[in-house]
Amino acid sequence: MGVLDPQGPVSSAERLILLNATGIMLVVVAPVIVLTLGFAWWYRASNKRATYLPDWEYSGQIELVVWSIPAMVVLLLAGVTWIGSHDLDPAVKLASDAKPLRIEVVSLDWKWLFIYPDRQIASVNELVVPIGTPLEFTLTSATVMNAFFVPQLGSQIYTMPGMTTHLNLLADRPGDYPGLSSHFSGDGFSDMRFIVHAVDGSRFERWVAAARSDMPALSDAAYAQLARTGSNAPTATYGSVEPMLYEHILQTAAPMAAAPREH
Repeated sequence: MGVLDPQGPVSSAERLILLNATGIMLVVVAPVIVLTLGFAWWYRASNKRATYLPDWEYSGQIELVVWSIPAMVVLLLAGVTWIGSHDLDPAVKLASDAKPLRIEVVSLDWKWLFIYPDRQIASVNELVVPIGTPLEFTLTSATVMNAFFVPQLGSQIYTMPGMTTHLNLLADRPGDYPGLSSHFSGDGFSDMRFIVHAVDGSRFERWVAAARSDMPALSDAAYAQLARTGSNAPTATYGSVEPMLYEHILQTAAPMAAAPREH
C-alpha cells in the first residue's frame, strides 16, 4: 500500500521510473557482486591454480570496461531523470476529458484542511475525490513548512507559509488511500495522517450534497478554533466555507517585509 502499489497515472509513471533506474543500476551492481564472490572463490588459499602477478600494473581493455559501463549507466540514469522530471512536473495539468476538481490544501499544527472552492465545502483529515477526475491541488501552510504526500497517487510536494505550490493527481480506481506529512514539522507531525476516499462520481455528489445540508459552516471563528495547535484532530466536514478563506490564510501566513535599513 505504498509507492509500489500505484492507483493513478502519476504514481504508475513514478513506479516505472523507479524500476527502470533500479534495473539500470543493477547492470553495474549485479556483475560486481558476482565478480567479488568469484574472485574470493578463485583466489582462495587452497587454489594452487590461481596465478599471483605482483608486478601487474595496467590493462587498457580492463580500464575501458571499468570506466565505460559506469559512464553509460550515469548517462542512462540522467536521461531517465531528465525526461521524468519534465513529464511529471507537479504543476503540469493532466490530460483528461473530465472537468478538473480544484482542492485547496492547508497544513496546520498538526492537521490537514481541505477546501473545495467550487463546491464551497471543506473537510479536515479526510479527502473525498471522484475517480477518473483530474485533481488540481493548490497548497500552502498556515504555520511551518510541511509536505503533502499520498504514496499510491504520487508526487510529494511541500507546503510553505505565505507561498502556494501546485500539484496535479488522479485516482484511477475506487479505494481508500492513506496520506501523510512526510516532512518533520514539530512534535505532532506524525499524527498528520489523512485518508483519500476515491469514489465514483455519483457517490461524490451525494457526499457533497450531504455536507451542504447537514454540516456546520467553517466560519472565521470555526477556523480560529481549528487552527489552534494540537494533534489527533478528528475528521470533520463543513457544509460551507468563509469566502476567500484560503487567500486569507495565505496572506496571514506571509512573512512581513523587513523595513529598509538606514545607511
